[in-house]
Amino acid sequence: MRAHADKAKLEAFMEALGRKVEGAGTIYLTGGATALLFGWRAKTIDVDIKADPEPRGFFEAIAEIKESLDTNVELASPDLFIPELPGWRERSVFICRVRDLDFRHFDFYSQALAKLERGHERDMLDVRAFVEEGLVDRQKLRDFFEDIRPSLKKFPAIEEMEFSKSVQFFCSQP
Repeated sequence: MRAHADKAKLEAFMEALGRKVEGAGTIYLTGGATALLFGWRAKTIDVDIKADPEPRGFFEAIAEIKESLDTNVELASPDLFIPELPGWRERSVFICRVRDLDFRHFDFYSQALAKLERGHERDMLDVRAFVEEGLVDRQKLRDFFEDIRPSLKKFPAIEEMEFSKSVQFFCSQP
């Protein structure tokens, strides 16, 4: 098992990935990586990323970097677990650029809804942090849920009623 990542290791990962890939692309950070950069957590089990588009040499670079930094890297993003939210790319906040590679936070509303669907205690703390930091508005979150609700049937692991209750409960809190 590899060591947990902290903010310094995450920043080293971004720098190394930007140096090693051969071309332009965008890397979206999500989950614990977002929490690290905002200071909500001191460490995360793995660095969750999505490349869109994938730069040349992406997978080779990931394989090398995860070994050299002793860090878990997962190809994971909210759109693998819940339907894609309209406009998520435009809402994905820029972090930095390393050579030809842009790093962005995956859309905060997508992250929040995926965390509400999963419902782990740490996820709920992250969703509250999104709201407290002013990154997510509860009414807009509810609206985005309603936007994707018709597509939930494409995700058979999701219990629609439970997901709906979780969103409604969270969004009704002060």
